[in-house]
Amino acid sequence: MTSKPTITAFAVSDTRGWSIKPASPRREWMDRTDGFAYRCLPLSIANQAGWVVNCPADVSVVWLGSNERNALHINLALGSERFRSSITSHFGFGILTFSLPWLFRTPPGVALLVRGPTNTPKRAIVALDGVVETDWNSATFTMNWRCTEPNHPVSFLEGEPICMIQPIRLDEIESYQLDARPIESDALEHDRFKAFSQSRRAMIDDPNRKPEDWQKHYTKGHHADGAKAESQHKTKLNLSRAPNDARLH
Repeated sequence: MTSKPTITAFAVSDTRGWSIKPASPRREWMDRTDGFAYRCLPLSIANQAGWVVNCPADVSVVWLGSNERNALHINLALGSERFRSSITSHFGFGILTFSLPWLFRTPPGVALLVRGPTNTPKRAIVALDGVVETDWNSATFTMNWRCTEPNHPVSFLEGEPICMIQPIRLDEIESYQLDARPIESDALEHDRFKAFSQSRRAMIDDPNRKPEDWQKHYTKGHHADGAKAESQHKTKLNLSRAPNDARLH
């Protein structure tokens, strides 16, 4: 049996309170749509396409609006002072920095996309994405969030995902060529798109349609004309956990 490529998280400082887990397919705001949002399979797949680092303690911040480091006020929950050196205003400019207690190592040619948890909006703050060459770099990286509204309190709860990591190959991205042309130039693509458009329009225009009539071509992995997807179709992702979770928290 072929072994899977490995992402290794080397603990370089105290990991108590921190954890790394496969990302959940669920989101609180999607739950509040009575399940409607989960009909969008691309959303659900994006939700779980990586591992998340969870916040080690309750944190609240208020940005006063200036670029100075002391313009970001950070409050930690009682008993969480040990995280004072890892949850900081390191850069100024209203940026909240989480210094993760691991050095990540990936296989040759594989980098990590480091970002906030997908499809998880927070008012008054936005996650900053980064791409780190973790196949060679011997330094840790930070997860950063930038405040966008002065004087508006922002909170992160203990156990809340504050960082998502996704392996990517930069050389693979560079190997692609972008092409743009009329869809009529490809007869098969044109016919399948036309079938999709007509069936979708008929469904939307039907005043008597019921919730169960909602089309599920993409979810089922086939085209509107009934043909199955040519490549492997996924309705969920199964990401691995560390053999011993105690190594990560």
